[in-house]
Amino acid sequence: MALKDSAFDVDNAITRKGKRGMSYENAFGGILSFMRRNYTKDLTDVDLAVTGIPFDQAVTNRPGSRFGPRAIREASTLQPCDAPYGWDINPLMDFDVVDYGDLAFDYANVAAFPEKLTNHISEILGQGSGVLSLGGDHYITFPILRAFVEKFGPIALVHFDAHSDTWPDDDVSRIDHGTMFYKAVKEGLIIPNKSVQIGIRTHNDFDAGVHVIDAPQVHEQTPKITASQVKEIVGDHPVYLTFDIDCLDPAFAPGTGTPVWGGLSSAQAAGILRDIRGINLVGADVVEVSPQFDASGATAIAGAHAAMELMCLYCWNLRSKRNDSKI
Repeated sequence: MALKDSAFDVDNAITRKGKRGMSYENAFGGILSFMRRNYTKDLTDVDLAVTGIPFDQAVTNRPGSRFGPRAIREASTLQPCDAPYGWDINPLMDFDVVDYGDLAFDYANVAAFPEKLTNHISEILGQGSGVLSLGGDHYITFPILRAFVEKFGPIALVHFDAHSDTWPDDDVSRIDHGTMFYKAVKEGLIIPNKSVQIGIRTHNDFDAGVHVIDAPQVHEQTPKITASQVKEIVGDHPVYLTFDIDCLDPAFAPGTGTPVWGGLSSAQAAGILRDIRGINLVGADVVEVSPQFDASGATAIAGAHAAMELMCLYCWNLRSKRNDSKI
């Protein structure tokens, strides 16, 4: 059935009446919000706010993930215009999801950044909305976790990555994307025995006490088995999920600062994310997309898909909580 010309009206991100609805804009035109959601700072009755954190001053190798939020938003226009595959919900139609825009900060005042980010996330959470963040390098998860712990208490962390990011570093003032989960454990933000890292394939002598399902183990078993292990580890504890795009093999996501071969395929990551539905997800992020290292755009596309899966996970959990409250 042919769509009416009005279906192709551009800039739904600023012209849509209400927060719900699909968008059929041309992928190559219009304002770039994530999944064409409304751009707004009004979080009244909002279920989930997507926000960009264009920060990459903590990297140890190649910078460029400051451009990640913009690239992920652009790539999200390529997502199918119908319900997400493999889910029995459609967050774009069934929930109030908005694009809150990016965190504004002084790039030259790096020392002030962590508190600025924590306050940014706390402001969103304080208005009753969930938060899905688009990075940015992986350091951003540390200040974000502080905001979530203020609301939920110590968190179970589900961490997709090639690297553990738990290299010892007792200088809290250092801003480094490879040591922040060491600090998060030491600071009591995350509960190690309720947390799990997936896809690890770099060596670290320090044992943070976090469960590890490394990349070889993921390859040796099915995504369903990996998902089952994750769910057993976190139980019903509040979960924050962080998805570093370098958990994927460089064949699927070359546009990142520290690519490592032997990683997960897109299919494995998608399967695990869909099969962990039911975890008590309270927030999430996608980080380390550096689009300038990938002329094909495949990395940003993977980031957009991962973010959409996380949106589905969050909304699926939210629906379950609402249904339980009606019993």
